[in-house]
Amino acid sequence: MKRLIGILFLLTSLSAFAQQKEAPLVQFTGVVYNADSAAVIVPYVSVTNISQRNTVVVTNFKGYFSFVAHEQDSLQFTAIGYAPVTVVIPANVKSHSYTVRVLIKPQITNLPMVRVFPWATTDEFRKDFVNAKIADDDLEIARKNISRSSITAMTNTLPRDGQEIQSANAQSFHNDIVNSHSRTNPLLNPLAWGSLIKSITDGESK
Repeated sequence: MKRLIGILFLLTSLSAFAQQKEAPLVQFTGVVYNADSAAVIVPYVSVTNISQRNTVVVTNFKGYFSFVAHEQDSLQFTAIGYAPVTVVIPANVKSHSYTVRVLIKPQITNLPMVRVFPWATTDEFRKDFVNAKIADDDLEIARKNISRSSITAMTNTLPRDGQEIQSANAQSFHNDIVNSHSRTNPLLNPLAWGSLIKSITDGESK
């Protein structure tokens, strides 16, 4: 009985293999286009023959492909950013050549957000959190800006504006005019008194 079952299994396997082997070969040719715009070619699309052990063929930069397959083979077209499309070669193909125009539709995939933290462990995070310097608020920033040291530093480093330069020039011009017309009273000069007394003394001695 076991021998009979084994013979039947062998015959079934040979029959399936013979049927698979007898499937006619077809020259499968075509071009892959964007389904949203028929004039746009999609290059480098992967063509997987699901019926033949997932053998893969890649289209060229013009979306063109041409390879040998079997009738009734299922071929899946996949590309990054596009939804997969499956094409089945029909049976009884004339002249053993089958040409198709494959249209694949763009597909947008939203990936989940990933947050990258610079701390390898929770201890490192805790240490950096404890030692973190808190930024000053608006009140503290204003207090620092109007402090005496801050104003002094800005006075020493900031250049004078136009109004300050104009006031300084006007004051200097005014001082030059006043000093050019003023005369010093010799009676108020101690050196002049000394010179006068010396002249009088020298005259009496003579």
